[in-house]
Amino acid sequence: TKIAVGRFCSTMSTMMSSGVAIIEALNICAASSGNVRIEEFVLNVRDEISKGSTFADPLGNGSLFPKMVISMVAVGESTGTLDETLKKVTDIYDEEVDTAIAAMMSMIEPLMIVVIGGIVGFIVIAMYLPIFGLAGAVG
Repeated sequence: TKIAVGRFCSTMSTMMSSGVAIIEALNICAASSGNVRIEEFVLNVRDEISKGSTFADPLGNGSLFPKMVISMVAVGESTGTLDETLKKVTDIYDEEVDTAIAAMMSMIEPLMIVVIGGIVGFIVIAMYLPIFGLAGAVG
């Protein structure tokens, strides 16, 4: 979900900095989220904002967005720098995702070495087994 939240914040930041109205920006974010749960949640947020709610309040209604994101959105709304705040959230999530991917790759690397070693060992045995069979037949 970190990737999806980061993508949402990035798209919202781009839309807000381009001057797109928040309702239209939420429609675009919902359509481009690539995640059904986020799409439905964002459309609910849009409906709540249409009824007069702030942006941060409906974000806190679900468990989809972490409290840090909700707090940052509230600060961005109150200071009038929502686009910059969402960009900072995007940067934070991009860094967290990169760190998680690097950690996963560091765990996969030894496993891949063992698998490749096993394949090479199998090929070596398959090549030398007939040679040893011939040597036994001659001797």
